Amino acid sequence: MKTQVMACSLAFTLLGTGRSFASDPGSIVVDTVLVRPVCLAGTIIGSALFLVSLPVALTSKSVHRSANALVATPAYATFRRPLGDIDWNEHERTKDNQKKDSPKTEPTPGE
Repeated sequence: MKTQVMACSLAFTLLGTGRSFASDPGSIVVDTVLVRPVCLAGTIIGSALFLVSLPVALTSKSVHRSANALVATPAYATFRRPLGDIDWNEHERTKDNQKKDSPKTEPTPGE
């Protein structure tokens, strides 16, 4: 009976309800035990695929795009995403990077 309850809890947690589960202990456990190891495997496999595709990416001048898709996105999901935030998506990471990479403007002397 305990196994069935755990399986149902896991299924509902993985399906999500459209909200962030960052404070839910169940989602933190699922994230730690299942999601992070899968993301780590995705980072490793993506890194290997990136190395294989690097000659083609160099000739097509798409190294940044392929590195971002194959290495940076899974690595961000593995190491930088908040623990238990299973509803995380790529758009949030892009917004964070744009804020960090945006040039700082200096005030003009007349201001």
